Amino acid sequence: MIAHGKDIKVFSGSAHPKLAEEICTQIGTKLVEAEVGTFSDGEIYVSLYETVRGSDVFVVQPTSSPVNSNLMELLIMIDALKRASAGRITAVMPYYGYARQDRKAKARDPITAKLVANMITAAGADRVLTMDLHASQIQGFFDIPVDNLAGNPIFVDYYAKKFGARCEDIIVVSPDVGSVARARTFAQKLHMNLAIVDKRRQKANQCEVMNVIGDVSGKDCIIFDDMVDTGGSLCNAAQALIEVGGAKSVHACASHGVLSGPAIERINNSVIQELALLDTIPAIDEGLSGKIKYLSVAPMFGDAIERIYQEASISKLFR
Repeated sequence: MIAHGKDIKVFSGSAHPKLAEEICTQIGTKLVEAEVGTFSDGEIYVSLYETVRGSDVFVVQPTSSPVNSNLMELLIMIDALKRASAGRITAVMPYYGYARQDRKAKARDPITAKLVANMITAAGADRVLTMDLHASQIQGFFDIPVDNLAGNPIFVDYYAKKFGARCEDIIVVSPDVGSVARARTFAQKLHMNLAIVDKRRQKANQCEVMNVIGDVSGKDCIIFDDMVDTGGSLCNAAQALIEVGGAKSVHACASHGVLSGPAIERINNSVIQELALLDTIPAIDEGLSGKIKYLSVAPMFGDAIERIYQEASISKLFR
């Protein structure tokens, strides 16, 4: 029995309409017509052109760059849907912005990931659907259900097809100690060994690679991370694998391609042969880098949305 919503209705903000349309194709529905724009002074307005009364509504809006505008759009859309008597509202956030500000690293730091959680809840969301949160404990910042999908099954499928029987001869590399758990899970699924790049971060968006833990000499390596922002950590780790560890080649993959600042230039000039990213954030123009490949998350999100609507378990999607 369906407990919430008489039908599924999917809305999209302006952050990633292409992904929203692909999700709709997966679940066999059409994107609901809505208008999101700005007044002359920069204020955001939302107009919904279809009734949502009693419907199970999903708003697809990653809070990627421009983060503040996309976040505000999401909040306003949720408020509009709540006031239009939607049966249940799920904020579909393939990429959760501000997730790196999840603790007090030094005195008087804000915990902005918690603030964003409070805002989404206060706006009227009943549920959040996201992927690969920077820290899994961010789920606990919400007082509403949070489904945190894992992107590693997509990468497992991709690399199993790409390398086939060679998988057992390839090393998965965690770019830092904090990413060891997710890299280990990925490596176990592909029956690969694990190595770690030990680095010391001097200040925000800059790091110094110190050592490679594990034997990567003469091996093909896959660096596995949750996001690529400026690309400094990733490219330095790849360089260390070649120069310090003696690796044969380096591939890399990450769930979220933020790619801010000098990221694309760094990746193009790096020793990385290919960087596989999920399309949780809109893809860059193909002409900017021949090394970057995008994998679609639409099938996984489409499946998750159908399961949420049917009140079915989504644990299958984590296997």
